[in-house]
Amino acid sequence: MPLIKTDYSNTENREYTALPTDEYEMVIEDVVENATKNGAETLQLKLRVRKDLDKALPETNGKHHNRIVFMDNWKRKESKDYDWASIQNIFKAVGTDEGKEYNTIDDVRNALIGKPAKVYVKEEENTYNGETRMVNRVAPWNFSETAYPMDPNANEAIEVKEEDLPF
Repeated sequence: MPLIKTDYSNTENREYTALPTDEYEMVIEDVVENATKNGAETLQLKLRVRKDLDKALPETNGKHHNRIVFMDNWKRKESKDYDWASIQNIFKAVGTDEGKEYNTIDDVRNALIGKPAKVYVKEEENTYNGETRMVNRVAPWNFSETAYPMDPNANEAIEVKEEDLPF
């Protein structure tokens, strides 16, 4: 049996333009600290459009599953800290317990990674160095509780055919 057999019937050219403005069911895939060349620091969330909701949400998730959007929470110049008040919206949307304390960025990261949320993504023009392009913006207050909770113990189903079994 071959490792792979080429089949181009389901391939398509996909443009990676900004997502259309809408609400998407997403999962927080990563939370990292980043900095620009000029030293501005951000706590960046990597959000992925859930691929398990193609049938339930054909016009949003179905058309754009697996697409990634980033959300930045910049450190404030005055306080030299992140805008933790805005992050509260994300904690609430993913269902973290009220009163829970986080001591490190890793604690925050671990509390958010893998959690689903409904996220309003806005498509807007951005001009930088004289070039205007369409980008996505997500604000912390644009997170709300998912309408499609994920089973943390469930794995994606794997189809195994009789002829694939070695016995």
